Amino acid sequence: MANGKTKLELTWIGKENRPRLEPRILLEDPELSYHAPRRVTDHDIFDNILIQGDNLLALKALEQEFAGRVKCVYIDPPYNTGTAFEHYDDGIEHSIWLSLMRDRLELIRHLLTADGSVWITIDDNELHYLKVLCDEVFGRQCFVATVVWEKADSPRNSARQFSTDHDYILVYSRNPEWVPNKLPRTEEANSIYSNPDSDPRGPWLPGDPYANKPYSKGRYSITGPTGRSFSPPPGRYWRVSEDRLRELDEEGRIWWGPTGHARPSIKRYVTDVGDLVPRTLWTKDQVGSNRTSKNELRGLFPGVTSFDTPKPERLIQRVLQIATAPGDLILDSFAGSGTTGAVAHKMGRRWIMAELGSNAVAFVQPRLIKVVNGDDPGGVSSEVNWPGGGGFRFYRLAPSLLKKDHWGNWVINRDVYNAERLSEALCKLEGYRYAPSPTTFWQHGQATENAFLYATTQTLTHEQLQALSDEVGPDRHLVICCSAFTARADAFPNLTIKKIPAAVLARCEWGKDDYSLNVAAVMGQEVEPEPGPGGGGAPGKTRKRDASPVQSLPLFSSRGGK
Repeated sequence: MANGKTKLELTWIGKENRPRLEPRILLEDPELSYHAPRRVTDHDIFDNILIQGDNLLALKALEQEFAGRVKCVYIDPPYNTGTAFEHYDDGIEHSIWLSLMRDRLELIRHLLTADGSVWITIDDNELHYLKVLCDEVFGRQCFVATVVWEKADSPRNSARQFSTDHDYILVYSRNPEWVPNKLPRTEEANSIYSNPDSDPRGPWLPGDPYANKPYSKGRYSITGPTGRSFSPPPGRYWRVSEDRLRELDEEGRIWWGPTGHARPSIKRYVTDVGDLVPRTLWTKDQVGSNRTSKNELRGLFPGVTSFDTPKPERLIQRVLQIATAPGDLILDSFAGSGTTGAVAHKMGRRWIMAELGSNAVAFVQPRLIKVVNGDDPGGVSSEVNWPGGGGFRFYRLAPSLLKKDHWGNWVINRDVYNAERLSEALCKLEGYRYAPSPTTFWQHGQATENAFLYATTQTLTHEQLQALSDEVGPDRHLVICCSAFTARADAFPNLTIKKIPAAVLARCEWGKDDYSLNVAAVMGQEVEPEPGPGGGGAPGKTRKRDASPVQSLPLFSSRGGK
């Protein structure tokens, strides 16, 4: 107990286990990157990023460069409904889900700006556990709201108990002082204003003339046009003084009812009210439903059936209206069909998306090409007058820096890592900014004005190290990552010499490319591929060694929802 308050924490099986993530570099695939052939507007954005790869490794890869730079994160993670895990104990499944969410949310928090926010779509299966988990990661004081989104536009009569009409969006801010943007006024919001007395100032609403707060000039009686006298009810006060009320009446800003016999109301004109404070109930008429988004995808990809729970573009639009401004950076690490990036692009926001599976190439990349070309007329395109333009770069996570040789020893993966990539990877691993100097061969990375990194596959001799030490000088420091060296490591006070890979072996889980987790593997069961329909090595399901019908299912690849 601290300061009289007890800190409550959620516990689960395996909570203490944390992955030792390798900070991978990103390798661009120019064949899949795409840019408009010409600038369409002065606000075109070309530095958007689409990453194919495990989203936890992708978040780690982004951490160094983008920490504190992401204004808004929207994610649509697996809802953990249990339907894919009927053969497993729910406690294990639930614990896996919590660990997977915790690991990703902690990295997301590092990426957010001081005035950033995170929005997580979820349903009843894990909402309340996720709320407590987010309290731990972001701080309970940073909880903003739980938005209810009406996702269904008709009942599901096959439901065993209730037909679920809604999902939730859990909203947290990086800091408790976060203030959301207001929403533009709508025709619906303005429709409650009227003008029964043809007031030249326009439509208005009758406002309550009374206040609960004691006010020294708020206790008086006033006579209306018909001679009827009015006083505040017991315990209440006039909102304005008598002089001010009479002044407003002379200006025609007081409403006494159609016959002049009603209690006075102070007019609130539609021209005097501002934009709308966001509300926590979002109806299908306002932001669309699952059916809306399925129709949007069919318009882009006729016959597509890969996404069961896509999100409509207007839903993402509202999130970005509330949480961002043009030019802000948006992140979605569960890209699904790419709705977040598509809407962010159309709204003039920069974006980063990550997607593990084939959807990155099959759906997300082609969808964003249509957006860039202005060939996507659906969704919010007409509302924001989207003309096309801008572009994005397609990246894949680089393979692990280290691999095992024929004897089981960890060695640098020279099939992938040439000198340039090796320098970039070691800079990221050591926390240096990759910034190779065009004039100084040993300046591959930089941490501060006087701290540098040099990476080489050579074996450095005492003489070579002495020459480097002399050139670096006493006012600078150089970290050297090399294959081997023939000198005392402490012989040069301005050099730190590290033998790679020995110096980094214990830091990361090398060679691991998938943190979506495999339920059967987590439970200690070995699995082997089950022959596909064509026999032989064709991809198919996986099965336990005892050939029981239990499948080995990935939990956190992607919902394919957006």
